[in-house]
Amino acid sequence: MDKNKAMVEYLQRYGVLRSDRVAEVMEMIDRALFVPKENPPYLDSPMPIGYNATISAPHMHALCLELLKDHLQPGMRALDVGSGSGYLTACFAMMVGPEGRAVGIEHIPELVAASIENVKRSAATPLLEKGSLSLHVADGRYGWPEAAPYDTIHVGAAAPEIPKALLDQLKPGGRMVIPVGDLFQDLQVVDKKLDGSIISRNETGVRYVPLTSRSAQLQNS
Repeated sequence: MDKNKAMVEYLQRYGVLRSDRVAEVMEMIDRALFVPKENPPYLDSPMPIGYNATISAPHMHALCLELLKDHLQPGMRALDVGSGSGYLTACFAMMVGPEGRAVGIEHIPELVAASIENVKRSAATPLLEKGSLSLHVADGRYGWPEAAPYDTIHVGAAAPEIPKALLDQLKPGGRMVIPVGDLFQDLQVVDKKLDGSIISRNETGVRYVPLTSRSAQLQNS
């Protein structure tokens, strides 16, 4: 955990981690528990987790948590699409707390099973046991309507356009962060106003794996 704290301090010096609240949750959820043992967990780089999937670089997790933190208040609901290792879903769960709801969806069953084991070793275990944190096998393009609407939706894979199902499941007043594009991608911040209208802006250029079907992802692995 000392090394995890050093990673957080690096991100603070780097300038991407600006709020104490996000720093605290990234200190509480040890990244090493979510990265395969053969990879250096605290290096600021994406790491493979199998099945043509990755865990994002720590600076990307910090950026997304900063962009979403006001929509991750205690009691709120969060959806993590393409939850992969389960790291960001665990962070969301810690932020929304036991009265909130954090749902991770991933279409590779083996990754979902592994992510549950990762979370069980982390500080988010009580939330998993209580049921306020859950991880499911599902096609991320269609969201998880059972727990909708969501104050926060994070998408960890790039879509050619924003899936309508995810927009529909975003609560008025809520925010989605999603990479959009094919070869060239932008991390879009999408706000749904209280009247249901949508406003989006590009935060930064990114490179994510595609939001696709399970068969297409496995063919590319």
